[in-house]
Amino acid sequence: MAELVRIERLTRRYVMGETVLSALDGVSLDFATGEIAAIVGRSGSGKSTLLQLIGGLDRPTSGEVFVRGKRLAESSEDELALYRRQDVGFIFQFFNLIPTLTAQQNVELPLVLAGVPKAERARRAAELLSRTGLEGRRAHRPGQLSGGEQQRVAIARALVHDPPLLLADEPTGNLDSKTAAEILELLRTLKDKTILVVTHDRVLADGFARRTVELRDGKVVGDERR
Repeated sequence: MAELVRIERLTRRYVMGETVLSALDGVSLDFATGEIAAIVGRSGSGKSTLLQLIGGLDRPTSGEVFVRGKRLAESSEDELALYRRQDVGFIFQFFNLIPTLTAQQNVELPLVLAGVPKAERARRAAELLSRTGLEGRRAHRPGQLSGGEQQRVAIARALVHDPPLLLADEPTGNLDSKTAAEILELLRTLKDKTILVVTHDRVLADGFARRTVELRDGKVVGDERR
């Protein structure tokens, strides 16, 4: 498979007064197009920082992130915003849905920001809500949906602009074990997407992905393919 993401000697340090916190320390990895990988480790191991750097939400202290061969460090803030809007889909633990909007409107929102015509927005959002099992819940607001349904809306929203890269940061952290398994199975059915899922649950990760990358203290200490 062709390479989609390449990370070279990636380091991220945060200065807090006189203390320097090393969140990532010389991480080098690559991920292929269509690959599904779990990134595991204890709290503070650097998992979320890694996802933020790949997603263009933060910049490294040193090292490089390449996506489709393009060096993210060369990108302006406007170019990074375009990269996040076109090439990356984000899924978070806390769903981040707008409570006053319906499920349909939440999924359409990235297309509104991208200037996609109304009819096309509605078609694509309805198609994805149907695909994620929410065809009958399109008019419901987040407060009327279960946690699992809200995460399905968030997944549909992340997919609505058809990004090649999907980044999920603890997507099952607020869900019971049965619903968590359903959400991961839904992610596994997605084709032609590179999916990186951060989780602290090694058992969950091993059951979901064929590759598990383990971080500890900002370093890669394991990279297992099954």
